[in-house]
Amino acid sequence: MGVDGFVPATEFIDTTMASAEFEQIVDRYYGNLYRFALSLAKTEEQAADLTQQTFFIWAKKGHQLKDRTKVKSWLFTTLHREFLKYIRRSSRMEIGEVAEYRPEAPTVGHDGEEKSDHAYLLGLIRELDEAYRVPLMMFYTEDFSYKEIAKALDIPIGTVMTRLSRGRNQVREKLEKRPVTRGGKVVEFREQKRRTGNE
Repeated sequence: MGVDGFVPATEFIDTTMASAEFEQIVDRYYGNLYRFALSLAKTEEQAADLTQQTFFIWAKKGHQLKDRTKVKSWLFTTLHREFLKYIRRSSRMEIGEVAEYRPEAPTVGHDGEEKSDHAYLLGLIRELDEAYRVPLMMFYTEDFSYKEIAKALDIPIGTVMTRLSRGRNQVREKLEKRPVTRGGKVVEFREQKRRTGNE
């Protein structure tokens, strides 16, 4: 067993689906899930454990998901639920401690100054309270729709929209205090096109 009762990846036993399919899903979604877990968890070790636990559950129950286009949503929903379980059962961690955690922002998908700006914006998002940080991470880094976020977090779509709006406002306030610059220009925190979940 891994730390805090999680099952390490070496103990995955794929008895309910083809190993090839399982490996493909792990290869495709591991990085996304780990980044999401890191936005929730207190340490990299806990993020890795949450990610591994999610895939362990997928190995056991994934065959029950009939619509394979919903794999990503299923994995993120499961990881978030496992995180909430972890918070409830851990006597050593309080929710406030998680909200105050400031992990170093990863730099993904950009080069040069754009890479630096992107990392800085992710860092600002990670400074927010969990209620705003999690939906923003799902919306901007994982391209989840409002509907998908609502399902994963088990909250109404209206609440998702409110939290995204308030979270964006908080990020803008931080940017105003210390704007990101590139080539002498301020980089704005743009609101992406609304994703309703129908795409």
